[in-house]
Amino acid sequence: MIRKLKNVSLALLLWGMIAVFVFPLFWLFLTSLKTRVDAFSIPPKFIFTPTLGNYANVLTDGTFIHIYFNSVKVALLSTLFSLLLGIPAAYALVRFPMRKKDDFAFWVLSTRMAPPIMVILPFYLMFKEFNLLDTTFSLVVIYMTFGLSFVLWMMRSYFNSIPVDLEDSARIDGATRLGAFVKVTLPLSAPGIAAASIFTFIMSWNEFLYALILTGNKTKTAPVAVTSYITFEGIRWGEIAAAGTMIVLPVLVFGIVIQKYLIQGMTMGGVKS
Repeated sequence: MIRKLKNVSLALLLWGMIAVFVFPLFWLFLTSLKTRVDAFSIPPKFIFTPTLGNYANVLTDGTFIHIYFNSVKVALLSTLFSLLLGIPAAYALVRFPMRKKDDFAFWVLSTRMAPPIMVILPFYLMFKEFNLLDTTFSLVVIYMTFGLSFVLWMMRSYFNSIPVDLEDSARIDGATRLGAFVKVTLPLSAPGIAAASIFTFIMSWNEFLYALILTGNKTKTAPVAVTSYITFEGIRWGEIAAAGTMIVLPVLVFGIVIQKYLIQGMTMGGVKS
């Protein structure tokens, strides 16, 4: 009886936590379907006549659509290059003898410890000197720099959980080290790669400060573009909610698609060192 009561209490606690985290997204979606009058009604309306006018205003705005797909491009490129550099680096740290490789790994991790506001000015001056402001390249480099440390540490932990005997067996059968890595280690690392990719994508997709400072009209990202709905006439909450829902959607879809690998990658590689 006591054990059953504990299980029920734990389930209620978990559902309560889920409700706390999901409710803002639910409220964002509801607001995106409301007229301006319904959005400002007090008390808040949960039963109302939905409208797609806010989405129509956002979708017919060619500027926002261009910016939206630019955000997709920047997030995908930064995630791709973070994986391409971080996975081999993590594998090298685990499998090859190196002097002070733990110190090197910690140095890579330390790049995530600096407050963004502290390093934004050097990055701005450097990109200005090389005429790289308001370019996709500058954002991809910045996001790749930050995502690389996460990918390296997460994949380093995951590669540690894969027995080296599996690679040795493949090499005995005639595979090269690279062949064993591609045909044996990488497939077994799919959950870890999925977890690293989703977190790197989310970080790039949601980032605001660097996108605000380093971009202009050409390469502005969606989180920055949402602020354009704050005008001198007032805050257009319906359009902001519609744009916000569209910004949340790719992350939700990406997470759902790789959900199985994401959970496995977080519970296996992410907790070992």
